[in-house]
Amino acid sequence: MSDKYQGFTSTPVGKILVKNLGLPNPTPLERWTEGAPLVDGTVLVGGRGRFVESLPGLLDTLGIASTAIKPDEGRLKGLVFDATGLTTAAELVALRDFFTPVLRSLEACARVVVIGTPPEQVKGSERVAQRALEGFTRSLGKEIGKGSTVQLVYVADGAEAAATSTLAFLLSPKSAYVSGQVVRIGAHAAKGATGAEVGQVADPAQPLAGKVALVTGASRGIGEQIARVLHRDGATVLGVDVPQAASELQALMKELDGDWLTLDITGKDAPQRIAHHLKTQHGGVDVVVHNAGITRDKKLANMDEARWESVIAVNLTAPELITRELLDQGLVHDHGSIIGVASIAGIAGNVGQTNYAASKAGVIGFVDSLADELGEAGNGITINAVAPGFIITQMTAAVPFATREVGQRLNAMAQGGLPVDVAETIAWYAHPGSSLVNGNVVRVCGQMMLGA
Repeated sequence: MSDKYQGFTSTPVGKILVKNLGLPNPTPLERWTEGAPLVDGTVLVGGRGRFVESLPGLLDTLGIASTAIKPDEGRLKGLVFDATGLTTAAELVALRDFFTPVLRSLEACARVVVIGTPPEQVKGSERVAQRALEGFTRSLGKEIGKGSTVQLVYVADGAEAAATSTLAFLLSPKSAYVSGQVVRIGAHAAKGATGAEVGQVADPAQPLAGKVALVTGASRGIGEQIARVLHRDGATVLGVDVPQAASELQALMKELDGDWLTLDITGKDAPQRIAHHLKTQHGGVDVVVHNAGITRDKKLANMDEARWESVIAVNLTAPELITRELLDQGLVHDHGSIIGVASIAGIAGNVGQTNYAASKAGVIGFVDSLADELGEAGNGITINAVAPGFIITQMTAAVPFATREVGQRLNAMAQGGLPVDVAETIAWYAHPGSSLVNGNVVRVCGQMMLGA
């Protein structure tokens, strides 16, 4: 689906109206394509803390060109600032000193990452300074413009080696529609866990080679794109969907050399059937993506029991029961990843979606409830969630024009996202190098201006 407004703003008449009326002027987002470098340009690094010396070498291992000195000429594709050494409010001026002179040197669709220490793991003035980083990055994300993004990555002490997969994602076009987010690495890991526990990757181009990925609701839309991206990264995909979608599901899985299973995930025996299939056909699973979801919208005053119960059953209860069954049977392999699909509605709420918003907020609660349990188990299994905002799909194309336009424009990028943006975020969670990325809920929303 195309964004007709964005196309209009690139026409001669559109450019005049945008300039004279102050209309939103969305920058076409760069998205990663196979064979392209992670970063097409130079990244400037700086700051003070435990990452400063290792950052150039770390980026070099990812094939990313970096410099610690602002070039006299030329543009920058990214900025990485190590703020782990900021221990007082007065030292926050280092942010201004680093960023202000170089922001105008950024190319379109640039990437900015600030690295900090989880505030809950430090005390006193240092905790104050580290928490201040959230306000800084979220504000910068809303003013940077030109399709660029800004993120904050809190890395627990000792988990520095586990930051590679996260930096690769956040500095690349794979994170095109992710901005203003806070990621925690090592905050929900087993006590004493370090980067040594991170899963190893033999082929960086196919980090999921030899892995099995379960994707529910896989036949179309976002689920289809998740399946495609995980397959691209080397995984064998088991797609699950309702019997009514059998023909679409089978066609997709045949194309991806995957496997399929048709069932209603709310069925009483669904968790056992999925577990049995994974055990007998694949010997377990490495990536579990709970993508299946439905909406049955009505204002609460008009909400009947069937609408309420069906949404809760599909979006929340089924993921809980399926996950518990797979964990209880020991079918999720070490360094495996469980990923829920929440929604911006579960964070900010929506009129007419009390049932849907409750289910998606529940997905966030599901992540919260299991993160420490999995971390303490010490086998590297993680649970995280994505929270999509306005993603352009066939379903959103049916939304009334005015509502659709507002939904697409009320974010820092003034446009809707694509299903691949959700899929790329899930692939980052699933990466074996993300084994200390646990308990996170990352919004894929272009940084919504309201409610988040």
